[in-house]
Amino acid sequence: MALFLNHPEALQKVHDEIETHVGHQRLVADSDLSNLRYLNSVIKETLRLFPPGPLLVPRESTMECKVGGLHVPRGTMLLVNAHMVHRDPEVWANPTRFMPERFETEEGEGYKFIPFGAGRRRCPGQALAEKTMGLALASLVQCVEWRRVGEEEVDLSESEGLTAPMAVPLEALCMPRQAMREVLSQL
Repeated sequence: MALFLNHPEALQKVHDEIETHVGHQRLVADSDLSNLRYLNSVIKETLRLFPPGPLLVPRESTMECKVGGLHVPRGTMLLVNAHMVHRDPEVWANPTRFMPERFETEEGEGYKFIPFGAGRRRCPGQALAEKTMGLALASLVQCVEWRRVGEEEVDLSESEGLTAPMAVPLEALCMPRQAMREVLSQL
């Protein structure tokens, strides 16, 4: 939501996409998510910029090896910094810019997009998390109008912690969308 408030054009694009594919006679459903391509791109771009766990689950090398020219002894604890992989200028064009459109053409093939890890040890809850994020975000956009509290952009800086929470808590103005009041009144 903080990225949407700083990029109202992306928020409007997602709202228009939901209006086109779902309308305002019912709430968005999980069966709608595959049609909401830009919403999915926004979610991926958000996970790229702000992975839920900046450091992936630690692993231990089972044998001596070389990684990127560096000697790694057997038994070494290995940590993958997903936050830095996702912001590597050798891998991503304009790595610090919020650009959901990048996922309309590229899916983050290989090991460059790893918010849930990769390979056989990736997060087993990835599909559930993606569906939950999609439904939650789509519902918030479909049912609620969002605005910043002031003119200044939302501060996206992160504080210390395992999940790198926002340093400044998000404050936003929100109100039910007029077109969704009938549907919301039936909940």
